[in-house]
Amino acid sequence: MINKRILIKNLLAHNDESSFFDKKRQLNLHSQEGKAKFLKHICALSNSNPANNSYIIVGVEDQDNTIVGDDFFDDSRIQNLVNAYLENPPKIQYENIPFPNLAKDKVIGLVTINPKNKTSHFKKGIYTIPINSVYLRRGSNTMPVEGEIEKSYQNTETVAGIENNSRNSIEYTLDGVIDFMNFRHKDMAPKYKVFKELFVICWAGIPKRSRGKTYLSRVDIELINEQIKLFYSAQDVVEITFDEDTFTITEYVPLGLNDKTSYYPLERQTILFQDNGYYKIDNEMLFQPPEFNRKMLFHIYNSNIALLKKIRNGNSLSDREKKDLENLPSTFMICYLNGFEDAKQKLIDAKVLLKPFTSVYLSFKEALRILRKMKYDVQ
Repeated sequence: MINKRILIKNLLAHNDESSFFDKKRQLNLHSQEGKAKFLKHICALSNSNPANNSYIIVGVEDQDNTIVGDDFFDDSRIQNLVNAYLENPPKIQYENIPFPNLAKDKVIGLVTINPKNKTSHFKKGIYTIPINSVYLRRGSNTMPVEGEIEKSYQNTETVAGIENNSRNSIEYTLDGVIDFMNFRHKDMAPKYKVFKELFVICWAGIPKRSRGKTYLSRVDIELINEQIKLFYSAQDVVEITFDEDTFTITEYVPLGLNDKTSYYPLERQTILFQDNGYYKIDNEMLFQPPEFNRKMLFHIYNSNIALLKKIRNGNSLSDREKKDLENLPSTFMICYLNGFEDAKQKLIDAKVLLKPFTSVYLSFKEALRILRKMKYDVQ
C-alpha cells in the first residue's frame, strides 16, 4: 500500500519534470483552454508510459518545488472528461493529499495515470487542439507527434523504484491517526474505524439537526493508510454510514429561496474494502434539481446582475443587498438548474468581484464544485 504523501515527496525530491512526471501550480478546468492543457498532458504521459504509472502533482511551485497547495478537488468524474475527448483514454485517478504545513482547506492534488498500451489521441478538438492530435513527453516537454508511435519502456524500473520506496508502514499509520484525533480535530469529536484489519478511516464534523435528521458539517474524512483526504467541505453537509465492509458518504446540498433551506442529496460515495488488501470507490449521483417559481427566479436573476454591477462600480451595499450577496452563488446555481443557461457563466465571470468577500467566495467555490460534478456526470 503506497503512502501518497511519501510518493509525492519522492517524486519531487528525486526528479525534475520528466516523461513520467509533471507538476502544476493549479488546474483550471472551468475554461476550454484549461481543459485542453490538462487533456494534452494526460495524452502525452499516457503515450510515453505504456508499462508504468505516470503522475501529475498539483499545488507545487514550478521553479523550486515549494508545496503551496490547492483547493480540495473532489471531482471523481474527471475520468468522464478524459473519456469525452480522448480515444483509447487511460484510466486516471485524482486524489487529495494533506500536508502538515498547509491550511486545513488546502491539499496537494495527485493525478495517477495508469499504464495502457494503446495510443491515446484526441477524438474531437478542444480550444487550439485539432481532432486526431497525438502527444508525447520528451523529457519535460509535451509535444505533438505524427505517424506511428514507438513504445518506450525506459521509465518502468525508475517508477517501480519510487513507488516501492513510498510504501506505508505501521508507524506512518499510527502517526496519522494520532495527528487526526488528538491535534487537528480534537474539538470536533473525531472518530475512526478499522476495516479488514488493515484500512483506517478517520472522520470529524459538527453535528447539526434539520427536520428530525442529523447531518455533519465542516466535514473532514481521510483514509489514513494512503494519506488521502476522501472528503472536505467547509459548507456542505454529509451523512456517514458504515458496516464491516463499506464506508458510505452521502453528500447533501442546502438550497432554498427566501431563507427557506432544504437539504437535497447530491452524491453517494461508497468505499468497499476487500479481504485481499484492495479497495474500490463507487460514486452514485443522486441529485434531482428542485423546481422554483419562474417569475421569482427572473426577479432574483436580474437582482443578482444588478448587485454585481454595483460592486463593479464601487458602490456601497445596503444591509439587504449584503444578505443577497451572501446568497448570490446559491441563487445563481438555482437559476441555472431551472433553465437560466447564462447563470452559470455569469457566476464564473463574477469570480474576481466576489473574491474580496471571504464567505461569499467560499460559497462561490462550492457552487462551481457542485455544478462541475453534475456536468461530468452526464458527459
